Amino acid sequence: MRGGWQQPLPDMPAPPPARAWRRLDAPPGYEAQWRRLADAALELGLGPEQLGETGLDPLAAARGWKPATVALYTKVARYGGIALPRVATPEPDPPELELRPLVQVRSEDPEHLRAVAWCALALAWPAPVGAFRSLRRDQVHATGRRLVVATDDGEWAVPGALTAWHAWETVRDSFPALAASPWVLPALRRGPGLDSQIGGRLSNQALQVTFTKHARRTAQHLRATAVPSRLDTVEELAAVYRELSYDSYRRLALAAGAPPVSPRGVVRAGRTVARASRTVRAG
Repeated sequence: MRGGWQQPLPDMPAPPPARAWRRLDAPPGYEAQWRRLADAALELGLGPEQLGETGLDPLAAARGWKPATVALYTKVARYGGIALPRVATPEPDPPELELRPLVQVRSEDPEHLRAVAWCALALAWPAPVGAFRSLRRDQVHATGRRLVVATDDGEWAVPGALTAWHAWETVRDSFPALAASPWVLPALRRGPGLDSQIGGRLSNQALQVTFTKHARRTAQHLRATAVPSRLDTVEELAAVYRELSYDSYRRLALAAGAPPVSPRGVVRAGRTVARASRTVRAG
């Protein structure tokens, strides 16, 4: 029966690398990444057993993989039964992470459009989750060139979010419960609570889950639509998206120059930018 890799018995030589890889099943959902991992290992003449001994350092050096890519392929190898130590996905470096795929409209699905509108707003108005949870539609006004968010704490211009906002508003107006909801990010279905209702206010936890799902679906879309010449670049970006939280997204927006909405995250974002600047000067 096929399955995860197992250490050969002491008196049994390991099979040739290509045959050893063919004996293994790819982890469900990671077939493409498993195939690229095996190809990279075979280029160096490494089978699963040797990869378990050397780790991914030889592959990373040969392919020029960055830490996020190494973390992804380490996880894929572990899922496939190769004994490698766990590697944490590094926190993204703000100057290098492309966030625009998260604000691009790809369908008319309400869940997708709600998340895209949120990301587009947060890119220029990086408020904490709690602020978005309580943000009302009458606090967001569309002009001919930008959105304007007005709260008790002030007023902010939000450029670049009109397309996502109008797409979300158009679709939600097709559903009476969503059209009548006062919340910018309303619930699309009933939850487990007794007072939960379509159009109701989401919890902070539900919003965090919403963002995580959107980031991971965007990662899947990037992988599915990548041209062969950009596979490694897209794979690296998708690997970061799979682990991206809203708090990290918000810090990235702050580090990129978005005006702070609250003190939370501003200090950390500033330190990250300063660290990146020092690295650039040192290079």
